[in-house]
Amino acid sequence: MRIILCIKGVPKPETVKVDPETHTLKRESAELILNPFDRSAIEMAARLKERYKGEVIVISMGPPNVVPLLKEAYGICADRMILLSDRAFAGADTLATSRVLAKTIEKLSPFELVLMGLKSLDGETAQVPPETAALLGIPSLVNVKDIFLENGKIIALRETEYALEEVEVEPPLVASVSPKLDYLRPPSLKRLLQARKKDPEIITSKELDLKEEEIGLSGSPTRVSGVFEKKFAQKGEIWEGEPEELAKKLIDFLKEKGFLKA
Repeated sequence: MRIILCIKGVPKPETVKVDPETHTLKRESAELILNPFDRSAIEMAARLKERYKGEVIVISMGPPNVVPLLKEAYGICADRMILLSDRAFAGADTLATSRVLAKTIEKLSPFELVLMGLKSLDGETAQVPPETAALLGIPSLVNVKDIFLENGKIIALRETEYALEEVEVEPPLVASVSPKLDYLRPPSLKRLLQARKKDPEIITSKELDLKEEEIGLSGSPTRVSGVFEKKFAQKGEIWEGEPEELAKKLIDFLKEKGFLKA
């Protein structure tokens, strides 16, 4: 069984700053962390590798500071690491990202399963898994809680609003994994030490048969026009006077604001 595991590095929320002039995120100053939703996908890959053996290939699109995240996935279950890194990929929306992922996954054929997190912390769209599947021309399932192989077919249990749904699919399949798995294992110290001596394979835009207008900002039909920091304005009043006078003033104030009925 060959599993393609897609992960993403996202800015740590409290380290993100906004440029007051351009109204864009200062990503270079933000600390990069593994997208929390991808931990479930890594755990699912580890369980399937234990259950059915095979190979896990972890891929991520981003700058070189994504490498520690790839090594974290290697420390848990991955056998190969691939970094999709090129300035031409910068500014990609979900569609442009999915094009790069789909082309890379095609190069890794044959495979039975592509695993992704349900969504990303910085985007919250949940569009990349089904978009990648559509570009590959294969089925996709979202919110998958468990996967089994039976007679050459994939049996997936996916969470719906009211119950678990069992779906039978001919491989290959793209599945985004439920974030509600009961257990997420830590990396193995032995494998983390091995990962220190390994470098990921680098794939740039030259290795992928994609046109310039299909990737990065040029290939993105959706744009973020501006990002603004939320500002909290606080103001207060200091009242002075006798207790009876202050009590009446407070009651009148609460009535005026609608907190007390007249």
